[in-house]
Amino acid sequence: MIRKQPIYLDYHATTPLDPEVLAAMLPYLKDDFGNAASQQHIFGLKAQAAVKKARKDIAQCLGSEESEIIFTSGATESNNLAILGLAQRFEGKHFITTAVEHKSVLDPHKFLTSRGFKVTILPVDSCGKVSVAELKKAITPDTVLISVIAANNEIGTLNPIAEIGEIARQAKITFHVDGAQAIGKVPIDVEKMKIDLLSFTAHKFYGPKGCGGLYVRKRPHAVKLNPLFYGGGHEAGLRSGTLNVPAIVGMAKAMQKAESRRVEEAKRLIELRDRLYQGICSGLDEAYLNGHPTDRLPGNLNLSLVGVRSSAFIMAMPEIAVSSGSACSSANPEPSHVLKALGLSPERTESAIRFGLGRFTTEAEIDYTIERVVEVVKKLREKS
Repeated sequence: MIRKQPIYLDYHATTPLDPEVLAAMLPYLKDDFGNAASQQHIFGLKAQAAVKKARKDIAQCLGSEESEIIFTSGATESNNLAILGLAQRFEGKHFITTAVEHKSVLDPHKFLTSRGFKVTILPVDSCGKVSVAELKKAITPDTVLISVIAANNEIGTLNPIAEIGEIARQAKITFHVDGAQAIGKVPIDVEKMKIDLLSFTAHKFYGPKGCGGLYVRKRPHAVKLNPLFYGGGHEAGLRSGTLNVPAIVGMAKAMQKAESRRVEEAKRLIELRDRLYQGICSGLDEAYLNGHPTDRLPGNLNLSLVGVRSSAFIMAMPEIAVSSGSACSSANPEPSHVLKALGLSPERTESAIRFGLGRFTTEAEIDYTIERVVEVVKKLREKS
């Protein structure tokens, strides 16, 4: 079988930079290198114009206004700005989130707990979905923020964001969504879904690393945040620091392309993902799906291959890049908090593998992966 190696199947950790995105960025890495805050000369004005266009393009993709887009270094910073920036204005109030959030959402809430805030961490069902009924029960007169992940980074499960947005709007509670894994893969519209704060990052949809953004609602009632750091008053005073013009231009191009081909790409990835799932399950017993069977990201497949530790499996198959969980938590030897929240047994959590398919994944790569996974798992089970 003809194949290119190594094979990359870890698209939830990061995505390769799309060639068209790189081409859009190059002028601002070379000749048009100006600082977007320098408005006294042509170099700065060109950079400022590029940022303005990028802001407009991103706003159109998300259903927002240009002035509601704040540029950051990525989703981790955006999540922290949304949560801690709001908390500074509501000392001691009540916050609601879920047990399967990214650590950049859970850890700020943990910090708030240590500072006397009330925080409710909602459980999820066996598929990783938050219960709307439980969410309603958790709301109190002191609740000021609900923070829910749109698409889980480990198991791919999609949450009922529009339904939660309606609940939050009716209760006059700010609604924050971590959209890092969702943008360009599933529909996200801040108006239709009644989202007040939306975090995103370019490197999850074929843009550059180190660049992201936060949508901050201004209409009909503005969300007020305090900045996390100061010095210059950039980004409407919310995020001081010289703007990364090439990366911002690249992020806008990447988001536009991902959104324009989202429907056809989802169809292709679902076919490849199902082919991978069925192929592995036909060759192995005790291969269990983690996450929701249908309400999941098109390119996500999280499987527990019982009888094989994920670390041993990954080491035995170096020509295929997969992971055992979130890249942001890979240095942590503890079992995945997401899989634990699903109520899985230790055997299931310790044998979980995340396959992330993406734009450049081919059918030939999937067929080779099926063959190798079955072969490696059988060998490791024999040894154990």
